Amino acid sequence: MASIVGGFCVPHDPAITAFPDVANKRQANNIMAGFTRVAKRIAELRADTAIVVGDDHFALFGPHCLPSFLIGIGDVEGPEENWMHIARYPVPNNVPLAEHIMNYGFDHGFDWSVAKSLMLDHGTMIPVHLAVTPNPGVRAIPIYTASAVTPLLRMKRALALGRMIGEAVAAFPGNDRVVVMGCGGISHRVGTADMGLVNEPFDRMILDLVARGDVEAMAELDDAYVLEQGGNGAFEIRNWIIAMAAMPHFHGEVICYEPVPEWITGLGIAELKLAA
Repeated sequence: MASIVGGFCVPHDPAITAFPDVANKRQANNIMAGFTRVAKRIAELRADTAIVVGDDHFALFGPHCLPSFLIGIGDVEGPEENWMHIARYPVPNNVPLAEHIMNYGFDHGFDWSVAKSLMLDHGTMIPVHLAVTPNPGVRAIPIYTASAVTPLLRMKRALALGRMIGEAVAAFPGNDRVVVMGCGGISHRVGTADMGLVNEPFDRMILDLVARGDVEAMAELDDAYVLEQGGNGAFEIRNWIIAMAAMPHFHGEVICYEPVPEWITGLGIAELKLAA
């Protein structure tokens, strides 16, 4: 049977590739080294598939259609943005596993929105480009959640969605080795008067929950508190919750953290390691 062999919580800040020189050089290098570490760990885990959980930023969807959670089961390419210094390219998908996760969800109370063709924005493409693509042959299953644009996916529903994804992978009759990546955050404020404000204590509290493997406590955080402390961009911790909840049993290991106001974000990278 297929198995989840590891997981990661990572940022997806487009400034990482779009505006690398505006940040402190040491901080920028540390974040890039963190992604290099993630890519190396994907290779060491002998993963062949990455489930990449991100969110749209009015790049793919708009007021006419705002899915709570969407899975890409067909052709994938990216990035949608033409200013990130990443040339657009096709991203291989694990179609049989993606379709299985879709159908498993349908059978267990999760009515997926589905894309048979999907153009990735930075919400998933930054992690794919920096950590998945460096490993030839590793495929990516993109999942998009309502974690940036209201109405938001409820925290508890994100928790349940992650657990369902974990169960679906375990029920797949193949030998696939899967990593799950939760993408986004941590503290950042987008399009507000205090844009650029980073809350390091909040970010480190989130990373501490990851290190402790306490996904239930993270899912208990109130949106009003998250907005006040972490800004509207911190709603993306839902994607981290999904990745954490998909893991069977794990402990977290923080790889790096940098508060980078020039990139308007507190950026954290952590590995979710299977418990012995």
